[in-house]
Amino acid sequence: MASHEAGPPPPAVEAATITSPINLILLALLFVLVYFRLRPAAPQTLPKAPDPIVFRTFAPPDLKPFNGEGNMPVYLAVRGKVFDVTSGRNFYGPGGPYENFAGRDATRGLACGSFDEDMLTKDLEGPLDDLKGLGVDELQALQDWEDRFTEKYLVVGKLISVGEKQMSAA
Repeated sequence: MASHEAGPPPPAVEAATITSPINLILLALLFVLVYFRLRPAAPQTLPKAPDPIVFRTFAPPDLKPFNGEGNMPVYLAVRGKVFDVTSGRNFYGPGGPYENFAGRDATRGLACGSFDEDMLTKDLEGPLDDLKGLGVDELQALQDWEDRFTEKYLVVGKLISVGEKQMSAA
């Protein structure tokens, strides 16, 4: 008969259970990942809508305060249309290259390609600029500016003389 030597018993194989420490860590990690993936997102809030702009009639003195100073909107008029150019405050507001046009009728200055103060109507109580003396090239330049403003900015009103405004109020 063959003799079997009795030696140490073979090592016991431990059965892997769900409660082993590594499995508990992995399970916790899985739950954390699922939570962050499926948790409800914070409700998105929309930015406050800007105040509505009402189309109105302006006389030159009424337009003057809309020059961007004191957080006022920036308006300018071109050929009787009043444009809200507030989004271009860097150009038309205080300190901008076109600041002379803010709160004013910019028609002649744009037509002549001049930003000088003498291109602006001095007498705000008088009649509007009739554009006499402008040549074909200047009128074309003015049309180009008007088209650009119409594409880019909102028309918020029309410019009339003080006399017209008084007649319409009566």
